[in-house]
Amino acid sequence: MSQTFALAIHGGAGTIRRSDLTPEIEQATHAGLLRALEAGSAILRDGGSALDAVTAAVCALEDEPLFNAGRGAVFTSAGRQEMDAAVMNGADRRAGAVAGLFGPRNPIRAARAVMEGSPHVMMIGEAAARIAQEAGLPFEEASYFFTQKRWDALQETLALRARGETSSDAAVRHGTVGAVACDLNGNLAAATSTGGMTGKAPGRVGDTPVIGAGTLADDICAVSGTGHGEVFIRYGAAAEIAARMRHLGESLDAAADHVVHRVLAPNDGSGGLVAVDRHGNVALPFNSEGMYRGYVRSGKAPVTAIY
Repeated sequence: MSQTFALAIHGGAGTIRRSDLTPEIEQATHAGLLRALEAGSAILRDGGSALDAVTAAVCALEDEPLFNAGRGAVFTSAGRQEMDAAVMNGADRRAGAVAGLFGPRNPIRAARAVMEGSPHVMMIGEAAARIAQEAGLPFEEASYFFTQKRWDALQETLALRARGETSSDAAVRHGTVGAVACDLNGNLAAATSTGGMTGKAPGRVGDTPVIGAGTLADDICAVSGTGHGEVFIRYGAAAEIAARMRHLGESLDAAADHVVHRVLAPNDGSGGLVAVDRHGNVALPFNSEGMYRGYVRSGKAPVTAIY
């Protein structure tokens, strides 16, 4: 057993304007990130698994309406909420993912139910909801997931489209939450959850539940992304980091930085990611104006940041 654990989280990236971030919202955002770090690190400090830690951290972020996942999920162009999530255990590469899901309070737990209660990796829509029901997970009514901020954002997006315009705010493309961890045994895990893009087409699935794109954990590293999902998928963003470390011998920092700034950024892949390796090193690169993020290591105070 090693003596080091590490946990890193994100709450989405994009055009986070300082003028829009009131002191109250900024304080609430840091508080939400800290709650997620504590939820995950409490498990790691007690010798718990990386898988349990990332699940707990993402649940805390899904419960916070400030972030685009679970309770704070954005709306599709049809005025509905369709949520995606994935979890992966690095030690044995087990993975579970859900897409187009609505109902379970915590989509990340539904993804884990797919991993642990079925022979499959990804399930969608009603079939995914049935697995969550069979696992005894709590469900909520539509009112639980409704936030006025997300509804107003949809109306703004639809109004722009009606005028033939698009938003200049990259954040509408990649609000996501995620966590990666290395536990005291050196095992790695990743978890990611999202409501997707504001005004997305019904049925659209981004990179979050796609293993190797927005979520990955193996024996080298664990990665959770937040960005322009289509680009993360096309370039296999998370898998590319692991491949560079495995085959080129790059450090976590070097591999993550290369993918975010030299692969994704030149190809309209705005966003960022959090990653951890088996030695407890963390990387949190992003190419947008900001990324809600935080990390904590054994014996150290947690750190949260936005810009």
